[in-house]
Amino acid sequence: MAIAIGNGYSASGDIYGAYRSSVGAPDRSVEGADQDEIKKAGRKSSPGECETCKNRKYQDGSDENVSYKAATHISPQAAASAVRAHEGEHVSNAYVKAAQKGGKVLSVGVSIHTAVCPECGRVYVSGGETSEAISVPKNGGNPYEKQKKAVHGMLNLGLHADEAV
Repeated sequence: MAIAIGNGYSASGDIYGAYRSSVGAPDRSVEGADQDEIKKAGRKSSPGECETCKNRKYQDGSDENVSYKAATHISPQAAASAVRAHEGEHVSNAYVKAAQKGGKVLSVGVSIHTAVCPECGRVYVSGGETSEAISVPKNGGNPYEKQKKAVHGMLNLGLHADEAV
């Protein structure tokens, strides 16, 4: 399953592990069971054997020259950092595009999306999206446009003159 979002791409990652213990929190693990093998109530499988997560593919949906143009599997553990790095490529491209056109980047925003696997209930990074606003000078580099404005200025010089007799 390949999912494309905006000019970002989709990925998966286990950033919030189910039944994971942490310092100061009660241990919710089942004695003698691996945490990835615990099946949640109402789910078809545990996160360790989930076919949906194993078969998830990630692909960039933009027309820019960035990574993940072909559908690729990313491990759930590496997905969050892969999404951030990929969206960083789009941010870098925005600055390059602005510099090539003689403009400047007004703003760049990156959104990282998460979702819940319907089969195992794992929360994963489902994709990212980058938005950009670039300001480019309209007629700063066109000498013909400058000459046209100068001619129009001379023609319009006496149009709005008041004469008193």
